[in-house]
Amino acid sequence: MHNILQKHIHEYLQTREKAGLLRELKSCFVQNHPKNLYLNLNDYLQLSQHPKIIQAAQRAIETWGTTSSGSPAVGSYWPIHQELENVLKKWCGFEYGLLWNSGYTANKALLSTLPQKGDVVLADRDVHNSMLLGAQAAGAKLIRYHHLDLNHLEDLLRIYTHSDRTVFVVTESVFSMEGDYPDLSQMSLLKDRYNFFWIVDEAHALGWYGPKGNGLVAQFGVENNVDVLVATLGKSLASQGAFTLFHHSHLRSYLLNRTPEFIYSTYLTPAATAASLAAIETIQAEYLGRQSQWLSQTLKFKKRLKHLFPNIPLYDSPILPLIIGEPGQTLSLAAQLAEQHHMYVGAIRPPSVPKGTSRLRLSLHCNLAFDSLSQTLEDFFGKFF
Repeated sequence: MHNILQKHIHEYLQTREKAGLLRELKSCFVQNHPKNLYLNLNDYLQLSQHPKIIQAAQRAIETWGTTSSGSPAVGSYWPIHQELENVLKKWCGFEYGLLWNSGYTANKALLSTLPQKGDVVLADRDVHNSMLLGAQAAGAKLIRYHHLDLNHLEDLLRIYTHSDRTVFVVTESVFSMEGDYPDLSQMSLLKDRYNFFWIVDEAHALGWYGPKGNGLVAQFGVENNVDVLVATLGKSLASQGAFTLFHHSHLRSYLLNRTPEFIYSTYLTPAATAASLAAIETIQAEYLGRQSQWLSQTLKFKKRLKHLFPNIPLYDSPILPLIIGEPGQTLSLAAQLAEQHHMYVGAIRPPSVPKGTSRLRLSLHCNLAFDSLSQTLEDFFGKFF
């Protein structure tokens, strides 16, 4: 390795290590281990081990093989991919769809391709990094409005809405690090008033919310006003990849012709595609009757912990942030939970979250024993706070 590059790499890693921000890969998952509780995984409906979904993936491998073998632009867009697109758009209330290899890829492709120079992107302060990087690459003017502050958003819309530019408004439904969500009905009214281009990321809401398990956009009934809905297949749908949905065919055609992320990537595997199809079917057949129960239990659980962590947002989403503050203590507490209680949680540090807000991020799921978990966490954190 060249000496100058070696020095740069060494200094970068050393700086991150001293700040308690060095990332390392550690394997902790042991399939079906009776003691381990994995609250660091976004398997919100616990479908990744569901026999119907495993069987669907196995059948797809037997039929199609283990890989799609190439780009969708040159022959690896197969009937099973088209079937998943059709199911997703019907499920979520859109006319057109497109599959992607990951949510990060989909977000970055959307925001780097649709906005043009001279356009304005108004993004919630806490949206995914992939969206911000995409908007910056597009060369549009990026402005981040205060988190969930729709009054601030409207102030910006008054300033920047003009007939000679497109204004994009970008939000998540459930925010990945806070577990809160905006008033999508109010955002829809703003859309009617200012005619912006609205992109909503449903990654952490799909499956958990919605009359068919089809997310918060459907629950708020604003799907007709959303221009692009983007969501992942790798969380509640227990698979891998992502999708975007539209009301206009030209948007789909533009993206599949313009984005290198789509054109030059080997497409989703048949197993991942089939698993997603089976997950959607299973959610609607087996889980909708339980939805109100897990929503109420989740909110009750968060309220019970609020005396220890006053900053917990009281939303019934599956994401629970426990703000610790310093990176070192955050890592230490995560390690102690794993060692003492076989409980694995995310230790989230800057730059993923703002400085001073390092946190333990718990991904809850619908099968948790909430009362027992509450007691364990109260006993554990009561020693520190």
